Amino acid sequence: MSASVERGAAELARENAYLKLRVAQLEGDVQDLNAENLRLREERERLHGRRAAQASAPNPLGSGQ
Repeated sequence: MSASVERGAAELARENAYLKLRVAQLEGDVQDLNAENLRLREERERLHGRRAAQASAPNPLGSGQ
């Protein structure tokens, strides 16, 4: 019984080490995705701001005179 308990403890320790590593990898992925999300939001805001500025600019070829 002692050998099976030791084997079970070793398996649990191995699984625990794997899960800790996997959690660290996933946390890194979340950080990367958050950074990409922020970058894309800023890009969208920049592009939206450019379109809004173009839409509100007076048309030099328009009949405003």
